[in-house]
Order: sequence, then structure tokens, then C-alpha cells
Amino acid sequence: MLMTATKLAELQKAALVHTAKAKEIIEANADKSPSEWSEDDRKGYDEALAKGREKLDEIKTAKADLAVLGSAKSLAEEIGLPESAKGDLDAQGRHQVRERMKSLGLQVVESPEFKAMLKPFTADDGGVRIGEKTRIQSDPISIKGLFVGGTDTSAGAFVVNEQTGIVEMLGRKQLKIRDLISVRRTGSDTVEYVEQTSHTNNAAVVPEATSSAAPALPALDGNALSAGAALVNNPDGGYKPEGSWAFVRRTAVVKTIAEWVPATKRALADVAQLEGLINDELRADIAEAEEGQILAGDGSGENFTGIRNWSGIQTQSFSTDLFTTVRKAITKARTVGRVNPNGILVSPATAEQIDLTKDGENRYYYGGPSAIGPRTLWGVPVIESETQADTDVIVGDFSKAVLWDREDTTVTISDSHADFFIRNMVAILAEERAAFAVTRPKAFVKAALS
Repeated sequence: MLMTATKLAELQKAALVHTAKAKEIIEANADKSPSEWSEDDRKGYDEALAKGREKLDEIKTAKADLAVLGSAKSLAEEIGLPESAKGDLDAQGRHQVRERMKSLGLQVVESPEFKAMLKPFTADDGGVRIGEKTRIQSDPISIKGLFVGGTDTSAGAFVVNEQTGIVEMLGRKQLKIRDLISVRRTGSDTVEYVEQTSHTNNAAVVPEATSSAAPALPALDGNALSAGAALVNNPDGGYKPEGSWAFVRRTAVVKTIAEWVPATKRALADVAQLEGLINDELRADIAEAEEGQILAGDGSGENFTGIRNWSGIQTQSFSTDLFTTVRKAITKARTVGRVNPNGILVSPATAEQIDLTKDGENRYYYGGPSAIGPRTLWGVPVIESETQADTDVIVGDFSKAVLWDREDTTVTISDSHADFFIRNMVAILAEERAAFAVTRPKAFVKAALS
């Protein structure tokens, strides 16, 4: 026992030497990310970790040995010592067993329950005679030396947990909107685009000119045609009508979406998968926030102005039922927005309502549970998104909403935050920079569901 404990202490000291070397390399490169370390530092760090892990395996084995020996000692103490051995102590105060402990079989035959079972069959001379077909049964016999698996002081000491490496996260909602809209790149902090605000179409059939002389314009009063119309309608012919277009220059400012979490350097060094797990989760958080901004940003402070809150998008009041309302919204998108809608954005609750709708003969409109193929309304694809509200649906051409990526989502690690440097802690930061705009507001119709 003493030799095993000494061996364990030596192994622990050796392991700490390797972890200390790895720690020195981390501290020497505190202002750099691991990808920026020199080749020698990276090699030394990997070697130190590998040797540390080897010692860790040996430590686990030594601890398991100690646990087994400890379990055996506890079992012996629980069974107890023969009367002849009690009170006989050595110089260190340990019991010296001068007799062999009772075996499991000896405990059984000497138990009161076993003796009571044999008593009816015991002759005066002490012999036991049991008939060939006689059935006998004793009361339950209590055995002190029973091995059980539910405690770490008995057989449970031999059970070692298996590390599967599985980390099950809580799960995330599906992100759909970025795939619907237009995504472009920008190298500036501000994006400019031109939006047409009006368009008067005066195109008309014109007669052939019959005279080269300039026509005389009629006197104009408040009820007369305009000068342009007077020329077009002049009987001498040949004059073309003039159209009218108006444009305005608009800007979209690049905003930052970010999130960070703290971690210790020791945790990142000891748990190989932790850094990758944190990176993935931070990137997913940024993507969820981006989708929320694209659809529902309120435009206050550094928030995007999302599609739902963009000035100039059309609205459609509720009419009869969901299907009638959506059809009217499609008409508005086509006749006023001058687009062919490519999506109807609905919440999961609204998608469920669509799927469960039945006709007068209790038949599902959309094929029911066995339906195969994409969900559509009036020939327009239905897109289900948890970010969309239950109170309405958005019908439109989503290519008329544009996201400009200034910087893709990046993850950086630094100990420069607060007092993290002296506490061996780091901040893991994820951020992206992007601008957003609805370039043709009339291309979208927000249709109420009640």
C-alpha cells in the first residue's frame, strides 16, 4: 500500500513538470494566438502535452490500484476479526491477524439460520440425516463479505467510467432568411445605392409628321392640356411624348454584431475539443442574431432596420381567411411592387395551420401527413422560420433585400480584457460586420392573419 502511494506521488510530480513546461510556453506567447506560435514552441507544447497525458494514464492506473487495495481493506474490516486476534496490536497500532478469516462457506455453516434448518434432521449422536426427496429451506442468511457493485468500496471500485467524447448541446433553430435575400460584399463602412422613387410611363403611338414648320401652340389655361401634350396632339404630327422618372441616393451603414465568453487557459489546454466547441457556438449565436436583425431589426441605435419595420413596404389587411389574404398580398406585390414574389415567410404556427387545413369533407388541402414535395400557396413557395411572427406573413421578392458583408464572422482569443492576463484567463470573441437595406420596399407585403 505504502509503495503504491509513493509511486502515485512520483507520477504526479512528473506530470506536473510537463504541464508546467506547457504553461511556460503559453505564457511566453500570451500576446499571440496558437496559430502564430513559432514551430519550436508549438512542437515543445505538443510534446509536453503528450508526455503529460502519458503520465495521466499511469496516474489513473495507480489510483485504480489504490482503490482496489482500499476496497479490500474495507471489506476485511467489515467482516471483522476472530476473537483470538482482537486486542493484538503491533507497534504501529495495526491489527495482526493470527488466524485466517472465515471463508464465505464457513460463515454460512456457522450461521444461526443454517443450524436452525438442520436441527430437525440432527440425531442424538450429532449426525445429520436428510431423506433423499426431502425439501429443506433456511431463512435468509446474512453474509458480511458480500461483494456489491453499487459502492466504490466494494466491487464498484473495479468499474471505470467510459468517456465517449459526446457533448450534446441544446439545439438551435433553423436559419432560412439569409438564403432568401441577396448577399454581396463591400470594402467600405458605408454602402450607397440608388432607388427609383417614381416612374411615369408616357409612351404612346405618334402620327407621322406632315409639316416641317414648327407648330403654333394653343393658348393654355387652367383646364388646357400641358405644353408637352399639346405638341404630341398637334395635327402636324411627329412629336414624341416625354417620360418622367425620379431617383434618390440612399446609404446603408455597416454595423457590428458581436459576442464573447470568458475561459481559462488551463481549460483550453486540457480539453482539446473545448475551443472548437466554443467557436462553433459563438458563430451560431452571431448567425441567429443576424437573422433576427434582417427580419425584425427596429433601426434604433446600432440595430438594422429589418424587412418588417422598413418604411414603404406594403400591408394587406385580413380578408376572410389566411388563403384569401395571402392571395391579395400576392396581387399587391405584382401590381404595385412590380415583382414576381419568390417566397411567403411564415412562422411554425402558421405553417402548422396551413398543413392542418381541411375541406368540407375532412380532407387535407395539402395532402396531409403523406404529402411529398415543397409547401406552396398559390404557386409561391412557403418558407417556415422561427424568426417570423405568428401575427402575419411576409409575401415578396426577397432578392430586393440586400445584405452587404464587410467582414465574415471571425473568432479571436485575447487575454487583454480587464485583469485576465494575471489570472490566466482569455476572452473568446466572435463578431461580424455587415450592412443591410431593402432596395425596393414595395416588393414586400406584410399580410395580417387576424
